[in-house]
Amino acid sequence: MAEKPQPVRVLYCAVCSMPAEYCEFGPDFEKCKPWLIQNAPEIYPDLVKEANAKEADKVTEQLQSTGISSGGGDGAASSASKPEEVKRLPGGKIKKKDKPEVVIEKVTRNKRKSITTVKGLELFGVKLSDASKKLGKKFATGASVVKGPTEKEQIDVQGDISYDIVEFITDTWPDVPETSIFFIEDGRKVPAA
Repeated sequence: MAEKPQPVRVLYCAVCSMPAEYCEFGPDFEKCKPWLIQNAPEIYPDLVKEANAKEADKVTEQLQSTGISSGGGDGAASSASKPEEVKRLPGGKIKKKDKPEVVIEKVTRNKRKSITTVKGLELFGVKLSDASKKLGKKFATGASVVKGPTEKEQIDVQGDISYDIVEFITDTWPDVPETSIFFIEDGRKVPAA
């Protein structure tokens, strides 16, 4: 005689109340990780390895910090401040500091209509709302501050004003040097000077 099938025992996460296998797809996976490492290490073996690696990194950092603090020299203090300045992105890439530059791009829409986009003026201490008003008055067009695809604010000016905009920017805001203004032409960054 065949045995009756037994019900499947499912382990539910105490943090997000989802099955442990689905915690990584839930909204609170970072909060679930400690619980998963302790209660379901066989489901996520990578988490256990990651946790062990982090603990090892913490121990080495503590050892290095005690070694640096016991040295007490000026050279040790300056070398300790350098690693803090470098920001690391996921994958080990190093984030570079943004060079202050103004990028002007002309985008054509509906065959004859075009929009000139000005990015990076805020890096020179220029208020974008004031800049858009001045650009709109100077070129007698509509100008507005919008968020670009990179979530940074930029100025969109109706029409092709790229022929006069470099001179206007350098005259109106002397903090913006002409050498830091670039055009995007055919997908390449071309200096305006």
